[in-house]
Amino acid sequence: MIKPIYSPVADRYENGMKYRRCGKSGIVLPEISLGLWHNFGDVNTLSNSMDMAHYAFDHGICHFDLANNYGPSYGSAEETFGLIMKKSFLPYRDELFISSKAGYDMWPGPYGNWGSRKYLMASLHQSLKRMNLEYVDLFYSHRYDPETPLEETLQALVDIVRQGKALYVGISRWPKDAAQVAYDYLAAHDVPCLIYQGCYNLINREPEEMGVLKQAKENGAGFIVFSPLAQGLLTDRYLNGIPEDSRIARGGHLQKEVLTENRLQQVKALNEIALRRGQSLAEMALCWILKDDYVTSVIVGSSSVGQLEKNLKALNGPSFSAEELLEIENICNK
Repeated sequence: MIKPIYSPVADRYENGMKYRRCGKSGIVLPEISLGLWHNFGDVNTLSNSMDMAHYAFDHGICHFDLANNYGPSYGSAEETFGLIMKKSFLPYRDELFISSKAGYDMWPGPYGNWGSRKYLMASLHQSLKRMNLEYVDLFYSHRYDPETPLEETLQALVDIVRQGKALYVGISRWPKDAAQVAYDYLAAHDVPCLIYQGCYNLINREPEEMGVLKQAKENGAGFIVFSPLAQGLLTDRYLNGIPEDSRIARGGHLQKEVLTENRLQQVKALNEIALRRGQSLAEMALCWILKDDYVTSVIVGSSSVGQLEKNLKALNGPSFSAEELLEIENICNK
């Protein structure tokens, strides 16, 4: 059966999504954004990917987060998104905020990785082709490159904006000292850093501990979170063991060694708090990240429309009491 032509719902911006200002820019982003790291590659069905993208947009998610090597396989998430653009989203391009990145392994040889001008420029050129786009709204340096001069990487970002291939630039997973160089250089060249992307969740507090969360705010940049559920650990997925179809069982990025007995007890204790709040653990974990204004948006990945629907329930979660926050801290610090 041929699916009808997609038409988004008329009230997509009035059905519960909230938006936050991204640093000191003119951009606002949805509190929950959709990430295409997993579940949009060539190993997934196009119909399921399209259903998730449609559901996201129908519920006010206008920010879609990609990277050159998302899939699997490399490039296939962007190719999938390119098909969705062509079949569904092209009339609504100006309502979308689309990001991509380069910095990790993409193609063989010395020019398919890290942060050289050649790699960043070539990678974005390929990404635009795959996604059927003339430009991305946001382009990131996906990771800090300790070998390439920072000025080379940062000037490439400046030139990418000046060439009209990206409207804004950001950095992801840069250490604090290098990030400050980036904020200063980009501001001095009239292409201020829009946003910092980092891993942050209940059990990974590195952006707090290293000071990059506060630093982004001080430099007028937003902060967007990836892996808010610790790749599934902060869900009810592993409360009773390791399911056969889980990421740990499949031997993916999440390794079995991560789920120690101490970690499992932490997750179970956090789940008890979530249940008292009338939430799932995943909903509470997302609420916790969004509890203050340091975070602009949270990137969630979903394998189905149903899973995305559950994640969106976090938008209506209750506020945390001081007692709950203290209890959470005590659990996470064990």
